[in-house]
Amino acid sequence: MRVKLNEAAYAQARELIAAGRMVHDDRDDWSEHRPTAAAENAFIERHGFSEYRKWYLGLDAEQDEATKARYKFPYGDFADVHRCGVLSAESRAGQYKYTEIELAAAHLHGMLEGPVQARRGRSER
Repeated sequence: MRVKLNEAAYAQARELIAAGRMVHDDRDDWSEHRPTAAAENAFIERHGFSEYRKWYLGLDAEQDEATKARYKFPYGDFADVHRCGVLSAESRAGQYKYTEIELAAAHLHGMLEGPVQARRGRSER
């Protein structure tokens, strides 16, 4: 399997975080927060694969573009970036040695933690 970083998804995730469209959930929440297969299918039906692909940090070049199998490492729920999704992508990409995806997810993780640290700093004053 040849999986590479999906630059469009990475850019979208950065834009969403910068716009404040993020959920600061717990690490283990992804199994409950990730879109279900039915939600994925409904999103594809409404928006097509061109929009669906923007929610996955990895692209499997061996899979057809019009199949869900092509898209790996989801990071959000088709509305917001989820911290738990980014952490899951970062961890899994590291396990499979997809360094480019792991580094992108780590960068997103850092972006997500920045606003949390800033709020903590303000509340401690």
